[in-house]
Amino acid sequence: MNFQIAILEGDGVGPEIVKEAVLLLQQIGEQYGHSFEFNYGKIGGIALDEVGNPLPEETIDLCKNSDAVLLGAVGGPKWDQEPPNRRPETGLLKIRKELELFANIRPVKVYEPLIETSPLKEDVIKGADFVIVRELTGGIYFGTPRERKVTDNGLEVIDTLVYKESEIERILIEAFELANQRNKKLTSVDKANVLESSRVWREVANRISVQYPEVELQHMLVDNAAMQLIKNPTQFDVIVTENMFGDILSDEASVITGSIGLLPSASLGVGPSLYEPIHGSAPDIAGQNVANPLATLSSVALMLRYSLGLHKEAQDIEEAIDEVLQKGFKTKDIAKQTEPSLTTTEMGEKVRNTLASKKMIVN
Repeated sequence: MNFQIAILEGDGVGPEIVKEAVLLLQQIGEQYGHSFEFNYGKIGGIALDEVGNPLPEETIDLCKNSDAVLLGAVGGPKWDQEPPNRRPETGLLKIRKELELFANIRPVKVYEPLIETSPLKEDVIKGADFVIVRELTGGIYFGTPRERKVTDNGLEVIDTLVYKESEIERILIEAFELANQRNKKLTSVDKANVLESSRVWREVANRISVQYPEVELQHMLVDNAAMQLIKNPTQFDVIVTENMFGDILSDEASVITGSIGLLPSASLGVGPSLYEPIHGSAPDIAGQNVANPLATLSSVALMLRYSLGLHKEAQDIEEAIDEVLQKGFKTKDIAKQTEPSLTTTEMGEKVRNTLASKKMIVN
């Protein structure tokens, strides 16, 4: 089959890590008999510099006409003084909205060889393997009005949290379905003791849970969830929450694995799905060939599984990453100061070489 993949390298380390992902997809094509066509578009700061818009219309059209979208990262201090509507991050928010990507899937898995990399104790994190399902197109990131204004009492700022019941319902159904495929335990995170939006969220979750009698539903306040992620992460299987809470909690969860450079994500919805590492553009190391590409390579596996239906290929990539780590190969972010580390390109090559040793099983 021929697959059209939109490639949005973005800013900072984005081009470096996406390059390794493209090489991996090319190998998948050769090794398993698929054809990938890569079409490149601009997003973020680089798009702002070149065309004056963090998300050009041609990039939107490119993504809408693709089977899947692979994104590197956006943003950096270079653009910090831009007005809100011109910041690189608005390009990312807008592409999610344009493609109606309402469900962000963020797997969090502790790799056995990297347990000592985490600042948490081994007996706390060993065996941790859960998924955070984050609502992606609603909440305070998109609500209006949002503004700053000068009043008689000085500067006043407004951010608005808005959710429709239908938006809450669809993300919860996505989470219940995923939990039903895994270990049948769903933790819904909210702030129902304070926020009206969270009280509605909890009501909708309870109503939908009747449709999934085999899934155990647990409600947890977000402040407690933040603590429990560090105190006892193995208790979780699937976590579902609103946009801002999911953003914060998934970044916190990177501490469990030892590096934010290990966590992939899939943004699913109505349009073509988008895949990206959850780490940022890391401008401080951009161009140095030291960024960890594993989160991006894992995102490729999610792409193959969710968008292209290539489950065997996805599993083989994940197994190849695990084998590389089992052999002790590490990039700078997960290596001790006394340990040798691989460059971005070397780690990508290790994964591809390991993948090449696997034989395709023809059904």
